[in-house]
Amino acid sequence: MAQHEPSWTRALYVDGEFRPPAAGATLDVRDKSSGALLGEAGSADVADVDAAVASSLTAQRAWAARPHAERAAVLRRVATALEQADGLRELIVRETGSIAGKADYEIASAVGELTEAAALASRPVGEVLRTGHPGRFSVSERVPVGLVAAITPWNFPLVLGMRVIAPALALGNAVLLKPSPETPLSGGLAIAELFARAGAPAGVFQVLPGGERVGRRLVEHPDVAMVHFTGSTAVGREIAATAGSLLKKTSLELGGNNALVVLADADVDQAAMIGAWSSFHYQGQTCISAGRHIVDRAVADAYLDNLVGRAAAVTVGDPLRDGAGLGPIINDAQLARARRLLDDAVAGGARVLTGGTAEGRFFRPTVVVDVDPSCALWTEEIFAPIAPVAVVDGADEAVALANDTRYGLVSSVVGRDVHRATEVARRLDCAMVHVNDATPQDEPLAPFGGTGASGLGGRAGGDANLEEYTERRWRTVTGAPVHYPY
Repeated sequence: MAQHEPSWTRALYVDGEFRPPAAGATLDVRDKSSGALLGEAGSADVADVDAAVASSLTAQRAWAARPHAERAAVLRRVATALEQADGLRELIVRETGSIAGKADYEIASAVGELTEAAALASRPVGEVLRTGHPGRFSVSERVPVGLVAAITPWNFPLVLGMRVIAPALALGNAVLLKPSPETPLSGGLAIAELFARAGAPAGVFQVLPGGERVGRRLVEHPDVAMVHFTGSTAVGREIAATAGSLLKKTSLELGGNNALVVLADADVDQAAMIGAWSSFHYQGQTCISAGRHIVDRAVADAYLDNLVGRAAAVTVGDPLRDGAGLGPIINDAQLARARRLLDDAVAGGARVLTGGTAEGRFFRPTVVVDVDPSCALWTEEIFAPIAPVAVVDGADEAVALANDTRYGLVSSVVGRDVHRATEVARRLDCAMVHVNDATPQDEPLAPFGGTGASGLGGRAGGDANLEEYTERRWRTVTGAPVHYPY
């Protein structure tokens, strides 16, 4: 797979083929480090969405009727094609501005999503129920939702797309994917190329790069049965409002303002390493990054010294040319937001211990103390390599501060006494919690998702996917004659 296959140029992927959009509009795809043009993707419009939906409806019914082994075989072939894809690693680095290690993680994790989904296809999809009616056979069975629209983000475009695509297809659904306009290649058309090579039936999986009009039409279309969105809480609220008025199933994986709690008995070097990775990896641009470091006063000075040293040692630059540990912020708007959050915090009395500067979009890892707990840097998702640190006295104060948020995605607790750290972790109000490890964790079999402002709907991963991408249907069969009053 070349960085930009000729068939992808100015294209969508609809009904089993790469084709130009109806209106001929395009999206420029740029190297996030250099700004160089990588290529052009097609930019869909409402007419393209409607055509893709019509194709999917017919294809989905035939796909769901296929034996589960055939669906699983397609997914395994996609996994093989992904493992053998030439140039995809560099494409992810260039299109997302990540280091090569992050691209390697995406590819390996996407392969894992595909192989686990292939196994999901053979899971039992029903259970026999007891009944009080003689001669009646009663069963609860799972049936596909139907047509699933997946609206995915730019930060982990390959794996966050595959997390929806693979299990939804395994269970007999069709998928329409709208990747972020920032990453329409690695998050969309490259995935389409894999499914084309694997011989996926036309119309079962389609890719519609585009902007807000495409996303809105997918949410509003009466024949789209379910919308899965990964992205900001603000956009998630809009989708939830629209889908709710249409009584449409949604799954929303939204933002986080995640806490890293460092207890008084923590190994400071270990804790600071966990803290640095939690806040700085991929420029802090993940929903599961640590946005709040809550540190016991007993180890606060040592923790800050260690964290500052780690931040200062990180190389920032073009991951392909400079061998950097961190690449650029994704775009100018995101950079401006990070600057505004930091500047407002400093204006309110916060102190920057290291970082806080940028050359172009290359933002230095930043450690901040004395942050007013009411300022946006502390209360909102940051999406930049900034680590705000608060000092507390004891575990009770740490738990209260960690839980003082409208978000509920993930937290971590670090301490030598594993039993005590686990007890603290159990008191945290979030959907995922890790003891003595970083906040960014994700495995194909684990239930991933959030509560509060961090998510609405179910979970992704493992058995949770059965709940996400199927509906329960009660079916009875009666062999003997029945009798009613009239």
